[in-house]
Amino acid sequence: MNISFAFKNFEASDHLKKYARRRMEKLGRFFGKSSGLDVAVVLTVDKFRHRCEVTVTGEGLHINATEQTSDMYAAIDLVTDKVEAQIKRQVSRVKSQRRRARNTEVDIFSYNLDTGEASSPELAEGSDRLAGKPLHLDEALMQLDSIGSEFLVFFNAENNRINVVYHTKVGGYALIDPVL
Repeated sequence: MNISFAFKNFEASDHLKKYARRRMEKLGRFFGKSSGLDVAVVLTVDKFRHRCEVTVTGEGLHINATEQTSDMYAAIDLVTDKVEAQIKRQVSRVKSQRRRARNTEVDIFSYNLDTGEASSPELAEGSDRLAGKPLHLDEALMQLDSIGSEFLVFFNAENNRINVVYHTKVGGYALIDPVL
């Protein structure tokens, strides 16, 4: 976790820097030690207002929080609590999406592809390259919902084949699993 500090309109003491760093490092417990998060902290003093702004980015996450009080330490505490609450909401949202994707019913169709007949090639209007990591079926369903497409071509980690998952007309999901 990379933490960067910026101080506006005042010189920060070493104790304030250490305090703010310790509070921001505690956010790392939600993501583990190998998280690639960037945390930007801006501490500002305007007359009697002490403002702390925190931006957390990385791993599909973007969280902003701002707090303003008459004491800088209190502002740091309050903004850390805000960021913690936002992270907890995000984590619970992802967990519920995974649970929903795991509990959905999927129709599985298997097709045998025969290479006996060669048909005339048709012109394709576009192409995409498939270079993603292998996905399990529940991850593929979650990604299909997140991209908003009607189908998703993915490399299935369970059977090491390319599969297609798509939305059915009745509101469910179906999986095409070709057998070569």
